[in-house]
Amino acid sequence: MKISKQAQREARQLFRSCFVNGLLDENRVRQSVSLLFAKKPRGYVGILSRLHRLVKLDLERRAASVESATPLPADLRAEVTGRLGKIYGSAVNISFSENPALLGGLRIQVGSDLYDGSVKTRLEKLEQSF
Repeated sequence: MKISKQAQREARQLFRSCFVNGLLDENRVRQSVSLLFAKKPRGYVGILSRLHRLVKLDLERRAASVESATPLPADLRAEVTGRLGKIYGSAVNISFSENPALLGGLRIQVGSDLYDGSVKTRLEKLEQSF
């Protein structure tokens, strides 16, 4: 579905108005969507579509996934959390998980950024070099 430039502009304005202290406020997003449904301005479906995309991208940008081959000790978790907080801000949501296929090391993904220091990836790169 093609969205008009006017609808994109209005969606960006709505998106910006949903921030409080530099963070996206869930209640403001809900209020904005409710008002949009109540008023139903021209092209409101396009506005909602674009607003949904902007909110989704913001949530992905603030979500971090940390994978390791074995469960990480508490001190290492705290260090990873601190470093990611310095880089991406304190509002980043970090989830830790185990992935035995990594063999060792860490694989960290924050939004579209990927930091892969796993043994599996190193072995694959070594295999490709031959």
